[in-house]
Amino acid sequence: MSLLDYVGNTPLYEIKHSRSQSVKLFAKLEWFNPGGSVKDRAAKGMLKEALKKKWLTNKILIEATSGNTGISLAMFCASFNIPIEIALPENASIERKRILKNYGAQIHLTDPLMGTDGAQNFVKDIVTKNPDKYYYPDQYNNPANWQAHYQTTGPEIWSQSNHDVTHFVAGLGTTGSFIGTSRYLKQHNVECIEVHPDNPMHGLEGWKHLPSVIVPQIYDDTVADKKLEVSTEDAFTYAKAASRFLGLQISPSSAANLCASLKVVQELDSGVVVTLFPDNGNKYLNDSFWEDDDYDIEDPFI
Repeated sequence: MSLLDYVGNTPLYEIKHSRSQSVKLFAKLEWFNPGGSVKDRAAKGMLKEALKKKWLTNKILIEATSGNTGISLAMFCASFNIPIEIALPENASIERKRILKNYGAQIHLTDPLMGTDGAQNFVKDIVTKNPDKYYYPDQYNNPANWQAHYQTTGPEIWSQSNHDVTHFVAGLGTTGSFIGTSRYLKQHNVECIEVHPDNPMHGLEGWKHLPSVIVPQIYDDTVADKKLEVSTEDAFTYAKAASRFLGLQISPSSAANLCASLKVVQELDSGVVVTLFPDNGNKYLNDSFWEDDDYDIEDPFI
């Protein structure tokens, strides 16, 4: 057994809300993966392919990331004794940087204003200059990313929901989670809704505002049945509300998915809505929005 064997089969947890009797809402709690996030799935898929095809022989693995995929790859590389370098925006949370260092990854900090686009450009440049030194999985353009979700996340949701899921809701980062899971679930007539940040200067770490960034090659605009937008402010509000009223300390990304899912719930007379909680809030506790003294925050779930 290796750490790879413990990826997946995460809990499908019911989120109680005001209309739970007619419309059920569930979330996949992806922090139960060994690396603490949904990105373990894609990292596992990309790493297994690279090991099988011997692309890592005498090479350093290098990846561009907002944090979670880098953490997943660094964890797996540490367990297989594979050297790794990670490029990520300088404004990534301090917790992510510390975790990467703990796993032994060499970190390259890139322009925070360029987001993950800047990290990708940095890696592409260094790999072009040193092709014999590095292997670049390229999570944004590697089919193994979305295929991991087609093979695991989608079937898990279908099975765990007792084949009752009617709607799937998820935000876009690399887009692998949404594309792969949706491609599987759409075979079972599930309506799939993709979620976007509402502006280019959003604060949802890891998410992409597709009109203003490099669009991942694995993204397929024909997959989504519907598209929704969520503001950073609403995501922060729901992150705090989830802690206070659900006992779930979730990340801003998870909270954005929760916010969008509740919008879908309000439009339905009946159904079963499933979303992803990509990770919990542990890597975001230094974010300033937690410092607000919202003791009078209203419960949005009743």
